[in-house]
Amino acid sequence: MRLVLIGPPGAGKGTQAAVLSERLGVPHISTGDLFREHVTRRTPLGREAQRYLDTGELVPDHVTVGMVRERLAGPDARHGFLLDGFPRTVAQARELTAILGAAGTALDAVLELTAPEDVVVARLLGRGRPDDTEDVIRHRQRVYRHQTAPLLAHYSAVLLTVDAVGPVSEITARALAGLSDAERWAG
Repeated sequence: MRLVLIGPPGAGKGTQAAVLSERLGVPHISTGDLFREHVTRRTPLGREAQRYLDTGELVPDHVTVGMVRERLAGPDARHGFLLDGFPRTVAQARELTAILGAAGTALDAVLELTAPEDVVVARLLGRGRPDDTEDVIRHRQRVYRHQTAPLLAHYSAVLLTVDAVGPVSEITARALAGLSDAERWAG
């Protein structure tokens, strides 16, 4: 299964990604982890990313896409993956489609985790991180909605929306049920 996981900050993407990748037997590929790995290993892509990170600028798409392309070529991702944090824009989604198309595959589903803003704000405030003030968290929610709306429209044909409120096991069950239904429709 080839999946993309989307959801606002605080929806539980990291938690669900870990559980779902294990249950589905596919690697969880986080762009944050890819950045850290490339920067630590001082790869050419990592050195290029570091130049932008050092100045507080966004890492350009060609660097992020290069890291994702390389990671998806790994033997453990040959039969599936769960992408977390990529794509973030329609331009990146088109790049992902091209990468998969060149390999003769396509996404099976885009799993969107949803939760009311007040719920995710409370979750994030509960983490107790110094940069997690309510104003900052609500701003991140607005940015997410603004940036992600076009992406959700782009993926409407393979989009599965899952209610991310409740115990982790219930959210996982909803996601797996949705993915099972999607496989039946695709087959």
